[in-house]
Amino acid sequence: MSDERVILVDEDGNATGSAPKATTHHADTPLHLAFSCYVFDPSGRLLVTQRALDKRTFPAVWTNSVCGHPAPGEEMFDAVHRRADQELGVTLEALTLVLPTFRYEATGANGVRENELCPVFTAVTDSAPVPEPSEVAAVEWVAWDDFRDAVLTGDREVSVWCAAQVPALAAIEQADGTFPASTPADLPPAARL
Repeated sequence: MSDERVILVDEDGNATGSAPKATTHHADTPLHLAFSCYVFDPSGRLLVTQRALDKRTFPAVWTNSVCGHPAPGEEMFDAVHRRADQELGVTLEALTLVLPTFRYEATGANGVRENELCPVFTAVTDSAPVPEPSEVAAVEWVAWDDFRDAVLTGDREVSVWCAAQVPALAAIEQADGTFPASTPADLPPAARL
């Protein structure tokens, strides 16, 4: 949507305004609110996605299941559900906040910089993905253990944010392969509606 807006935030995660998504991402992208979600199937496989080849930021890069931005006034959990449906055509169950204050910066080969306060979620779906071609070029279900270990050893190339999130997830992973839940109160202030 051309009128989609992102929430601008300060270093403490407080909202400072909003800006059009279409013009926010450039060489000097301001800090803004986003999210990442790792979607698993009921058997514990992770859905990984390849970003569309013509995306403005990090085109063709393989990454976690779905990423996006909450709209001004939109509850963060609702935004994750919305984006999973828009990008992948999947319905999420058991949506869980696991890394509430993850933040990263990265500049792509085209000079476009990401600068996001990006809480990380996990979820489960029993839906078969139907990718939106303008967002997702390809999808793959992989065993979480294999994916995690390959990212940790550098044997699997993934997005900059995914490469930073996987070690953080591995550090909190429980023996049964799940992750402890955080509460919405742990989110940055701009994400607490």
